[in-house]
Amino acid sequence: MPASRPVLLLFRLKPSTLAVLAARFRLLDLHASPLPVDDFLAAAAADDDPPHVAVVPGSGVVRVDAAFFDAVPSLRLVVTVSAGLNHVDLPECARRGVAVANAAGIYSADVADYAVGLLVDVLRGVSAGDRLLRRRGASLLPLGSSRLGGKRVGIIGLGSIGSATARRLEAFGCVVSYHSRRQKRDVSYRYHPTVLDLAACSDALVVACALTAETRHIVDRPVLDALGSGGVVVNVARGANVDEAELVRALAEGRLAGAGLEVFEDEPNVPAELLGMDNVVLTHHQAVFTPESMADLDRLVVDNLEAFFAGAPLLTPVVFSDWS
Repeated sequence: MPASRPVLLLFRLKPSTLAVLAARFRLLDLHASPLPVDDFLAAAAADDDPPHVAVVPGSGVVRVDAAFFDAVPSLRLVVTVSAGLNHVDLPECARRGVAVANAAGIYSADVADYAVGLLVDVLRGVSAGDRLLRRRGASLLPLGSSRLGGKRVGIIGLGSIGSATARRLEAFGCVVSYHSRRQKRDVSYRYHPTVLDLAACSDALVVACALTAETRHIVDRPVLDALGSGGVVVNVARGANVDEAELVRALAEGRLAGAGLEVFEDEPNVPAELLGMDNVVLTHHQAVFTPESMADLDRLVVDNLEAFFAGAPLLTPVVFSDWS
């Protein structure tokens, strides 16, 4: 069975998951090859039974674009292990008749938990208090931390992650509103047609939208200024959704109260100015990494591959028009 079902594997999997895939499919594994990426893709394309499926990471490490498909023209499906698709050229996929499957809602609960955790940390100074205690043997911060309950929280992007975050914030007694490309008719949260309007009516902004040409730097200086000097920004989407240089300036100049960031524009690099700010909580793009979500992801990758080779519908197909 595996011999007739070749899969181009560009994502490093756990040994246990790799064993499951190897038992079902014939893997052309980049991480098991001594070849550089370009040579590896050329070898895969020249294989007697070239791959029809590629499993790719969820970042810019591998850009799925025209050059990628030119290198391996046999591909008919791309499975990405992320929910976001900013590294996948969807119009090119559509033009070539290549289907795409993503991680869809696999990470939503964990990222929503993380978003709320970052917001609580920034407001209450949890990490700052921990650092102070370790340095000085005392944990008393200057008065100024603030409770989450009752805060007006605006969510940018009310997809699966944004919706899960909203439900958690409701439990804290927050007043939730949102901005997205289209108003959601099945929710009671107040909709704002622009991010500027949302920021002006919020004490905190949670960025949970996809990264597209339209949402790049969707949080810019005017939005930060509308949020105001008491405002907080939490970003669990993509670094480039926020104009990082303007965010740094707003924090340094006291035009923003704080930020919780797990993504950055130039990952893994973090602006040096942020490292010394006690009102900023920084982590490295790790919200999705729980044992539970990784196990769910492993099953989803296998099930999408099985569906493709069986000629059945994919479990998490990307509808190109939803991302245009």
